[in-house]
Amino acid sequence: MTGWLFVISLVIALVAVYRPFGDYMYRVVSGTKDARVERGIYRLVGVDAKAQQTWGVYARSVLAFSAVSILFLYLFLRVQNRLWLALGMPQMNTHVSWNTAVSFVTNTNWQAYAGESALGHLVQMAGLAVQNFVSASVGIAVAVALIRGFAGRRTETLGNFWVDLTRITMRVLLPICVLATLIFMIAGMVQNLSGGTDVTTLTGATQHITGGPVASQEAIKELGTNGGGFYNVNSAHPFENPTTWTNWLQIFLIFLIPFSLPRVFGRMVGQNRQGYAIVAVMAVLAITSIALTVGFEVHGGGTVPQSVGSAMEGKEVRFGIPDSATFAAATTLTSTGAVNSFHDSYTPFGGMMPIVNMMLGEVAPGGVGSGLYGLLILATITVFVAGLMVGRTPEYLGKKIGAREMKLASLYFLVTPAVVLIGTAAAFATGNNSTALNVGPHGLSEVLYAFTSAGNNNGSAFGGITVNTPWWDTALGLAMFIGRFLPMVLVLALAGSLARQKPTPESEGTLPTHQPLFVGMVVGVTIVLVALTFLPALALGPIAEGLS
Repeated sequence: MTGWLFVISLVIALVAVYRPFGDYMYRVVSGTKDARVERGIYRLVGVDAKAQQTWGVYARSVLAFSAVSILFLYLFLRVQNRLWLALGMPQMNTHVSWNTAVSFVTNTNWQAYAGESALGHLVQMAGLAVQNFVSASVGIAVAVALIRGFAGRRTETLGNFWVDLTRITMRVLLPICVLATLIFMIAGMVQNLSGGTDVTTLTGATQHITGGPVASQEAIKELGTNGGGFYNVNSAHPFENPTTWTNWLQIFLIFLIPFSLPRVFGRMVGQNRQGYAIVAVMAVLAITSIALTVGFEVHGGGTVPQSVGSAMEGKEVRFGIPDSATFAAATTLTSTGAVNSFHDSYTPFGGMMPIVNMMLGEVAPGGVGSGLYGLLILATITVFVAGLMVGRTPEYLGKKIGAREMKLASLYFLVTPAVVLIGTAAAFATGNNSTALNVGPHGLSEVLYAFTSAGNNNGSAFGGITVNTPWWDTALGLAMFIGRFLPMVLVLALAGSLARQKPTPESEGTLPTHQPLFVGMVVGVTIVLVALTFLPALALGPIAEGLS
């Protein structure tokens, strides 16, 4: 019962903030006035804030900014031993530096190292934490550009990437992070810059830590922008997640931005009911996933859990099974990647659910920005399928979905499955699956989880597999890079194609895209497409393990 009260209270809180917070973000991305500090940033980087960009220029701006960020962060990691506040940490080697740089710039934040024993304060603050903000802002900016494509009328422009990036960072992410940080510090999270401090954990054991910007990084992470924690055990550590109510607050912050963005979509296209339809799809998928994950774990399928009466292996006693399973579902339904329990220790079907959540494309509600544009792609595909069924030219929000639009939408959907399945197959073909702790179906699940997490820019790990080898760091880095930027380019190309169209007036034959029927169709299309793509891999991994 307490587990369901935990989930119900989350739903009530998210419903309460959907409209006010969504309206606030709408004003941020649609406003015409810039703050003084924002104007200073534009002058510093040489940006004309009034200039509008075509989809091609917008895409090149995204790629250029991200490429420079990867190069800067890579060099930062390579020379950290020569920098101030290095705390005696050595430089990171080439393949881990590549993996880490790509990971944080793509908003994946996969960590092939232990944060507290590999990085000094300066790199944590000026390198990783900066990307926690701006990589999330990039995702939201691309989502906003796609919405402008739906809302545009015979235009070639989608806004200005540099303005979107600056406003989202300064007005959305930073203020919430500051507020969340203060709350978490009150709850007991560590926020310091002192080195070599002996502290006592909540369990009474004395632990030696190096200090660091723990609370601020954790607050950023739980906004859904970061899966990388200061401590290797992430949100299972009492310094990062001390109590059950901080656990609740972290899940709330994970969901806050992705679940509020559909309100921005509805406001920008001039039909709030369209936003309600999109958030309804997200809610149906999310609630179903949470219910299944909690149910599989509570019932403890498996010989050992059934013998002892619960599936508590790998879980913190202060959270218990329901709250841990809810966190696992939340972190994989979004691109957060934070963990408060060991997913590798979940029951076969309970461990399958985080994999399935990521395979959905993280659209329920998904990553900050990426979840919304991913779901809008699925809605576009649904409209096309519905149009074929009734013999009409498919339309969505007055924009015709023709051959060009469907090619772009189809390519978008195929990118991530290709990355995940090819990467998993390559690991087995080259013998690199031998780094997995387990063999058989569970060993396959560990490899599959790693590439699913990387390709979908999630960042969580199933555990039980060593991924800090040159092959794994290179392969997962490529998976994160391709899984992030190729879909973004396709989304912006689709936005440009839609923006050039003249809206078609609604008629009696127009498919209503704001009613429960359409919500159900999008949910169905999402599940069917994912099942057709990934069911064979799941059958060989977690399903085979669960049925054995």
